This record gives sequence, structure tokens and C-alpha cells, in this order.
Amino acid sequence: MIDKTQLLADLQLIRNQSPLVHNITNYVVMNNTANALLAIGASPVMAHSVDEVEEMIAIASSLVINIGTLSHDWVTAMIIAGKVAHQKGIPIILDPVGAGATSYRTQTCLLLIEECKPTIIRGNASEITALVKNGSRTKGVDSLASSDSALSSAKLLAKHSGAIVVISGAVDYCTDGEKVVEVHNGSPMMTKVTGLGCTATAIIGAFAAIQKNSLLAAAHAMAVMGIAGELAAAKAKGPGTMQLNFLDELYTLSEAEINKHLKTKN
Repeated sequence: MIDKTQLLADLQLIRNQSPLVHNITNYVVMNNTANALLAIGASPVMAHSVDEVEEMIAIASSLVINIGTLSHDWVTAMIIAGKVAHQKGIPIILDPVGAGATSYRTQTCLLLIEECKPTIIRGNASEITALVKNGSRTKGVDSLASSDSALSSAKLLAKHSGAIVVISGAVDYCTDGEKVVEVHNGSPMMTKVTGLGCTATAIIGAFAAIQKNSLLAAAHAMAVMGIAGELAAAKAKGPGTMQLNFLDELYTLSEAEINKHLKTKN
């Protein structure tokens, strides 16, 4: 169960400290995730060149690795940044976008897990299952499985990797392999806006930067995402205004709204 007081305290810390979140992410979501991080109070940097990632991660509070638009040079940069972050104790959040869709994506994710030892892994049900079974079907970067059906895979992945594993879906699950925190917030309209899953990973990066308990950091981030999504959907006419309203809701999210809308259990 999420403690509302602790969630609010973490959100306020992000707004007060503005942690630098280093993103090696994909072309599709760079603008979206940078704006979401700014809206919640964090400071985003998008740097993927092998010539600067080691220097950049040295000044960051967390590292987000997202494999959405893969290339050989980017994978090299991810490994360099991940190894430095791990050595320095900087939290690493991995988003295995499209794992299971191609063998290259799946094997790259497994390599990043082995080399970088991520703190938190967030994906949809198909992606998380693919990392365990190496054979789950994925439709592009979208999930063909429900989040609850992948929970056993998430627990196995958490135990094997040592990372907190997050499955996003109609219900978001956060697990360390034993404990499970469920977040029941969100809106179906969120699936109509590209990159909101990637945005969730970036927001986890903001919370991981200020909350040492990685399970709590992940759960708090998913709760904030879900509540902001619900509030945005209630005002939106469609996916276009949904995205605009979502950024505004992140920016203005209040104690009263969290207390009223948070739905979670463990």
C-alpha cells in the first residue's frame, strides 16, 4: 500500500530539488518525456553520444535507458553510461521497448541488464514476459498481454536481475520478486497517446533520483502517472488534448487530488 504522506513528500522533493535525469531515449518521445519531467519539477537532459555520456552521467541524479529507436552506437552509449552509473550508485531505469518484437531488441535488453544492472525495469506485459521467456509475442511496441498475466514473469525477472520490475497496464504492478504494489489509477485514453509508457519510465527516473527505496520510487511514479492520466482524460476531447492536459495535470497535481484519487493495494 502506498503511503500518501510519503508520496506527497517525494513529489515535493522533486519539485524542490529538480534532480537531473539523464535520458538515452528514442526519437519518438524525446520532446514528450522532457516536457513531462519539466512539468513534474525535474530537469531533463537528452544525451546519447558516446563522446559525452560518461561525463554527463557523472553529474546526473538518475539514468533512463530506453531502447525505442535502436542503433549500434546508441547501444554502446547505453552500456558506457550504465556501467558508470552503476559504479557511482546512480539509479538506472531500463525501458525494454518492443522486447519480443525482434531478436535484436530482446538480446539488447538482456545485454543491458547483464552489463548495466538496472535498478528498475519498466515495460508492458509482453515486453516483461519476453525478457523472461524470450518468446512472448509483441505487436510492434504494444502489448498483446494483460499486466496481471505477466506478474509471475515480473517476479522471476526481479529475482534474477535484482531490479524492481514494473508492468504497466490497466493495473500497474511493481515488484521486487516478493512484495507487489498494485496501482489502479489511469485511463484507457492513455493508450491513444504515443510515448506515455516511455514517459512513465522517465517519471520513475525522477522519483528514483530522490527516493532510495526503489520499490517505493517506482510505485509513487506510477501512481502520479495514473492520477494525472485520469484527470487529463476527464477534460480531454481526444488524444491531442489528452496529451496537453496530461502535462498540465503533472504540473499542478495537488495533495487534495492525490488524496481523492489514489487507488492502490499490495
